[in-house]
Amino acid sequence: MVRTGRRPVGRAILAACLVVGALVACTGTPPDADRARRGAADAGDPYVPGRGNGGYDVAGYRLRVRYDPADDRLTGHATITATATAGLSRFNLDLSGLTVGAVRVDGAKAGHAHEGEELVVTPARGLARGARFTVDVEYAGVPQPVESSTLGLGGFLATADGAVALGQPDSASTWYPVNDHPSDKATYDVEVTVPDGLAALGNGVPVGRTSAGGWTTWRWAERSPMASYLSTLVIGDYRVTTGTHQGKPMVTAVAASLPADGPAAASLARTGEVVDFLADRFGPYPFESYGGIALAEGRISYALETQSRPVYGPGFFRSGRPDTGVVAHELAHQWFGDSVSLARWSDIWLNEGFATYAEWLWLEHDGGRTVEQTVAARYAATDWSQPSVDPGRANMFGDAVYQRGALAVHALRRTLGDDVFFRVLRAWTTERRGGNATTADFVALAERVSGRRLGALLDAWLVGGTAPALP
Repeated sequence: MVRTGRRPVGRAILAACLVVGALVACTGTPPDADRARRGAADAGDPYVPGRGNGGYDVAGYRLRVRYDPADDRLTGHATITATATAGLSRFNLDLSGLTVGAVRVDGAKAGHAHEGEELVVTPARGLARGARFTVDVEYAGVPQPVESSTLGLGGFLATADGAVALGQPDSASTWYPVNDHPSDKATYDVEVTVPDGLAALGNGVPVGRTSAGGWTTWRWAERSPMASYLSTLVIGDYRVTTGTHQGKPMVTAVAASLPADGPAAASLARTGEVVDFLADRFGPYPFESYGGIALAEGRISYALETQSRPVYGPGFFRSGRPDTGVVAHELAHQWFGDSVSLARWSDIWLNEGFATYAEWLWLEHDGGRTVEQTVAARYAATDWSQPSVDPGRANMFGDAVYQRGALAVHALRRTLGDDVFFRVLRAWTTERRGGNATTADFVALAERVSGRRLGALLDAWLVGGTAPALP
């Protein structure tokens, strides 16, 4: 995630995290783990109250949706395959602003009720712990965007020529029923039917499209586990370019209202080059497709690392010059945040600190200022009272998460040396590929790979209240 404009910075610091070596204590087993096993009606993550649900683990979503920009109406059929992690007489799914027509569990009609933004499902028969089950939900309505106090407009947003479904930390529940927390990753098969002439872009590998009766169905498959906030749907008039890179599909799309030879198109055209640069440092690219989408919708003021196909708001290209720095940032997230995902939002620096540092690496490689020059400028501007770890919900997109987080990454590099540092990063992206992790997990892995104690160093750079000395 990259925002245009200045990010908010907060004041809250957890005193317990300011003790040397306390990062493991502060960021060990997520406190919501027991709630999830019990089947709680949310994931227990204070950064996203009411989001996520316990009692089951989703393996995959199959989504079939139809959207008509003429009346903004969406109809959908979601098939969710999951395993019960507790005995369940009922369970919840996150779903906002849409009306449910019918629900079936394992083919049998199930009771359902909408309680706020929660869809409560009561199967005809209880589900035993360990049971694999399938939920089918038929739903429809006019999806609505969501206004986040921490980010801006997201969710499902109708545009002049279609729609965009996008946002962090939540957006998925505005267009399909979901366990909306990154701790429950799943695979996706998505079919999107739109009027002929419009593109319908999603995550993963394109698996064909067909047309009939004035409508075209676009099909996408993301076979690698994906956090729900990383799913996207972009509908409208786009110039879509499909090719291959390193033997995998590459799909880029630029809004037709943007110049074909403009800065957005020029930036996305370097996607493969940027990916290869990052892969040399972080290890093999973790997904089966590449790409990016450049929007013309001015209400989207950020770029988001939607899995395999980042989405870029128009603000990054208004200068009239290409911005490959934002491309490097969002592509770095494919390793840090998408493949290795958060167990809880308080550790968001693991996403943004590494992506910001990757942006610094790319800018140096591409002839911009050196990493050392960037570090000096950011170090001088840092408010050291703001923590990178557990910054508080209001500050989860603040400078401490991005810039101070990246400074911590650089301090680790300077301490370990390039050879060991990049071995740590490659071990992290390899061993944790497709899963979830915490800050404590990263500290433990870095110490194991390097053979050094690193808790005090990372405490000072991530949560300490005074400026640490540059190593």
